[in-house]
Amino acid sequence: MQSLQDQDALIPRPRGALPKVCAAALAAITIAGIEFLSPERLFGWVAMVVLILTLGPLLHGLCLLAEEMLHHSKTRYQGRGLLSHMLPACGLWGKTLLAALLGGLLLYLAGHPLPREGQCWKLLFLASVLYALFKSLGVLGPSEVEVSDMCEGRKMNVAHGLAWSFYLGYLRLVLPRLEDSIAAFRSTHQASSPFWGRGSRKLIILVPLNANISHKLEEQDDNIHFYDNLPNTEIDRAGVRGRVYKHSVYRVLDEHGKGHECVVEYATPLLTLYSMSQESSAGFGEPERRQQVLLFFRTLQDILEHSLECRNRYKLILLNDEHENNPHFLSEAILRHLEQQEKEEYCLTPPPHQEMVHPLSSTSGAPPSAPPGNADWHHPEPMTREPTLMFSLDRPQPLKEPVENTELF
Repeated sequence: MQSLQDQDALIPRPRGALPKVCAAALAAITIAGIEFLSPERLFGWVAMVVLILTLGPLLHGLCLLAEEMLHHSKTRYQGRGLLSHMLPACGLWGKTLLAALLGGLLLYLAGHPLPREGQCWKLLFLASVLYALFKSLGVLGPSEVEVSDMCEGRKMNVAHGLAWSFYLGYLRLVLPRLEDSIAAFRSTHQASSPFWGRGSRKLIILVPLNANISHKLEEQDDNIHFYDNLPNTEIDRAGVRGRVYKHSVYRVLDEHGKGHECVVEYATPLLTLYSMSQESSAGFGEPERRQQVLLFFRTLQDILEHSLECRNRYKLILLNDEHENNPHFLSEAILRHLEQQEKEEYCLTPPPHQEMVHPLSSTSGAPPSAPPGNADWHHPEPMTREPTLMFSLDRPQPLKEPVENTELF
């Protein structure tokens, strides 16, 4: 069976800063080597390279600006100002412009690194123009890793939009009302009430990695049987009065044939991902779909962990498609997570015990550690309730002054 460690190993982590660290280390090693070989022209070479690397993107930004101003100023920018919107959108602002200005200043102070001044400017402009040309032709375009990093960092993936839509349009509405729905269901189904553990009172959301969702769980696993529906939840939503939201209760049989009732459903946005991968016009193949499912799971998990309305009311289960040969993989995955919930929330440390002191031991001359005479007081008894912190809302009162009492008897 798929363990929880395997599930965590499938979910991609956010990309870190290792490329920046490697680039800084390579730059430091190269600059140190040039400093050792020709220290007199180090600053001039650095300034010239900085100008080449920054003037190229600036020239490419001018090419982009011509397109935006002539054809998209009204439709994409609604006639807004050139400096405030178009220039930053074309990369003609911010860090690139600042680096170019610093490079030009450094070249002016350090002098030209080439023997002739004209050679320096020729090389500078030729390299910048060729960079703009290759950038426009796509030769110097961003790699797939860079595009993925930008999309993940700016929350621009399809998975991010689907996860937020699933949370804002569904989970945030129904999860706060789930406990009341289950309580109403149990009151009308007394026969199944003893089988509802604490883990069963959460909404179990299944996220299959292949995004292939069956509309009936019993078709995936014959150990899962439809039991009944929870009472409908009606919410006024987007002009619809009393829009109905409903959940289904399933009975999952374990290896001993014992039934466990729980509320289970698939994450419905995965139907969109699967349908997109079947449409050629969407440009969304199977590898991209798998990656988006993992990002959907990670994004939804992050959203729900920070949601006060949904806390402790859900359980996300990522289903790996490598176990399709096991006919009972789905029921085993659900039961494993239900068992984990019970262990986490019930199998805690045993309740604290309190040493019971015999009421007559204080009057006897025996020390407190001495065992009382009655054998019934040998063993400690559990407390009637777990200790809790109690806070008083009353304002603190001053201590009473000592009262002298010298009565003689």
